[in-house]
Amino acid sequence: MQAQMLAPAAVLVAWTLVMLAWTAGSRLPALSKLGGLKNAKPGGRGQDLEGVIDDRINWKSHNYSHLVEQPTLFYAVCLIIALLGPDPTSVLVAWIYVALRIVHSLWQALVNVVSIRFVLFSLYTIALVVLTIRALSLTLFADPMVIQ
Repeated sequence: MQAQMLAPAAVLVAWTLVMLAWTAGSRLPALSKLGGLKNAKPGGRGQDLEGVIDDRINWKSHNYSHLVEQPTLFYAVCLIIALLGPDPTSVLVAWIYVALRIVHSLWQALVNVVSIRFVLFSLYTIALVVLTIRALSLTLFADPMVIQ
């Protein structure tokens, strides 16, 4: 069951790379209209493009940033659970987390109504809390006499 617990994490990594490609694929053409990267100030960052290129283009970048924030916790709890005792419920909750993250990405990149994003954020955060509780129970209450 370890692979089943790690599969959602692998899918979310792949989705994050899809969002990175989508970000680059939409930002680079917008930048070329401004003269390309040769006009970028030294040490410039993606945040410097706020108000410079169309908001709808920046939405993809915002989502990519979100995918490298909270999901780091998701990856950690998936690894803990995979190593110490994956169960079907944890696998299901991990897939729910990933599905909601993907829906959130698509919503933010295409529509970006904040009230709906907040609902999605709340739902996948609940899934992360459930997984965290499972990881805590596997670690804090582990029998030291049992060899995994």
